Amino acid sequence: MDSRSVGVLLAGGVGQRVGLALPKQLVEVAGRTILEHSLAVFECALEIDEIVVLMTPGYTDRVAEIVERGGYRKVTQIVEGGASRSESTWRALRALGTEECDVLLHDAVRPLLEPRIISECVRALRTHQAVNVAIPSSDTVFVAAPAADGEVVGEMLDRAVLRRSQTPQCFKLSVIREAYERAFADPEFASRPATDDCGVVLRYLPEVPIHLVAGSERNIKVTHPADLRIAELLFKLAAEA
Repeated sequence: MDSRSVGVLLAGGVGQRVGLALPKQLVEVAGRTILEHSLAVFECALEIDEIVVLMTPGYTDRVAEIVERGGYRKVTQIVEGGASRSESTWRALRALGTEECDVLLHDAVRPLLEPRIISECVRALRTHQAVNVAIPSSDTVFVAAPAADGEVVGEMLDRAVLRRSQTPQCFKLSVIREAYERAFADPEFASRPATDDCGVVLRYLPEVPIHLVAGSERNIKVTHPADLRIAELLFKLAAEA
């Protein structure tokens, strides 16, 4: 029997880099808040059984209104996010309890996620314990080396093997819980946190391979003011198509 699949929308950010007074996930793009676009993708995905939303403290009531107004029946919990990405993920994992399930952790500010990616992630979790969504790097990437008057180009990396990480990042619940339990037991984790959930698994459960699923150039993360315009244009192009 297949495990239940839970989409976790990580919406705990405050939008400082976008320069707005409210969390960026509540900004409207193409007639809906960014959060609602992400909610709709998971709500419509046949593979998803349940949705949990991690929201910036002080805004959970606003999310509850969005969920009720939009009729998002799969949303079972709205939980206050933590002070960091790691803490928000851990709060979500605790909210899910201990019963094994497939967990898809998604940045709520990636509102252009394609249903195809969700389907492939859920399918991949049938045979893998950890899955990451990624796309090839179109840029040359190098390591900057310190110099007397600044920095110089150091090692040039092979672009053919480089990938840019996206979300969702997906795991068996037992795997990602154990990785975080080990992380929070490590005194050095607070001063040297991982930037995402795959980073936690890679560091604390290195024996668990992280399978890759192809992402999409459209699956952008709204981080800076210009990203709002780009997202608006991409939604417009999709509607015209």
